Amino acid sequence: MSTSTTGSSTTLVITNDFPPRLGGIENFVAQVCEMLDDDVIVLTSDEPGAASHDAGLPYEVIRLGRVLLPTKRVGEIVKKLIIERGITRVLFGAAAPLGLLAPAARRAGAVHVLALSHGHEVWWSKVPASRQLLRRIAGSVDVLGHISDFTGDQLRRVLREDDHGKLIRVPPPVDLDRFTPCDEHDPGLVVAAGRFVPRKGFDVLLEVWPRVVQDLAALPVAPRLEIIGDGPERRRLERAARGLPSVRIRPGVDHAEMPAVLCRAAVFAMPVRTRLGGLDPEGLGMVAAEAAACGVPVLVGRSGGAPETVDDGRSGWVIDAGDRDLWRLRLVQLLSDPSRATAMGRAGRGLVTRRFGAHLVDRAVRDALGIACPEGLADDR
Repeated sequence: MSTSTTGSSTTLVITNDFPPRLGGIENFVAQVCEMLDDDVIVLTSDEPGAASHDAGLPYEVIRLGRVLLPTKRVGEIVKKLIIERGITRVLFGAAAPLGLLAPAARRAGAVHVLALSHGHEVWWSKVPASRQLLRRIAGSVDVLGHISDFTGDQLRRVLREDDHGKLIRVPPPVDLDRFTPCDEHDPGLVVAAGRFVPRKGFDVLLEVWPRVVQDLAALPVAPRLEIIGDGPERRRLERAARGLPSVRIRPGVDHAEMPAVLCRAAVFAMPVRTRLGGLDPEGLGMVAAEAAACGVPVLVGRSGGAPETVDDGRSGWVIDAGDRDLWRLRLVQLLSDPSRATAMGRAGRGLVTRRFGAHLVDRAVRDALGIACPEGLADDR
């Protein structure tokens, strides 16, 4: 590392969530690096396949073991990078727990410190010990981004009043040039995607699916269900899907492939639910917004920030995960009425443009880090 005597425009991104690992936070952080014109250094954890992935990136990635924690050793590495590279901007890909390194970054010379929060900070806010750590993080950063109005409200309830002004909405961005409507959706195809964990509620779709198929037996194209993802619930979902008509459990795909996957769907379904007495809500569910950007009507569960991806009754419906009869009814209504589905998909595209467009997120991140916006970025699309 060479010593710099002048300030650098480079942003140091500190995160455990980074490709090639698949996931919503990982995609979010990678997109933010692109938004910053690739003028970043990423300090992250190691991952199988990381060497070949990083070799194709236009910026430096430094990997330290299987997981980064806010330890003294990691703090010293952060300080060394900031001092030797003349860095003044630091972005934490997830506020908890790595945001606890913010004071060390300050001492080394960081001037602008932004921490992004996601769904798991809601859990932190509800447990006394972690709540205190979350308050420490908020007190030591300049800006704390939240992905949805729901997560912002949860954080505002527990942070010190002096830190409320640091909260800004920074949802994962939807690239409206990539996630765009196609000419024709695949009739009868319902797509669900996400990590295979109980909160996602994929079991709800498997329970109602035989009745959906029965109700739509007269359609010229038989309904099909694709559930895409991976995670600890994979084997249980595969067992539950055995013998069901026209159900396919598919492995997760790279984010670059998701526009083609979602564009095929006639309906996107995400029956998320809140678990563990409120400790495990859905922070947002960005794949639902990406589906809406592709002109697909969206059905989501009533959990956390997920309803913010739907204009209820216009671009889709928000449904309690426990109401199996209503899930069946809404799936049948959309699959049997393509004109209605098309109109709802069109409304969803408008909602995403207003709330999740990449230009809005780009502007918020640059403002938080004190970086001037490129000419034209301030204009709405």
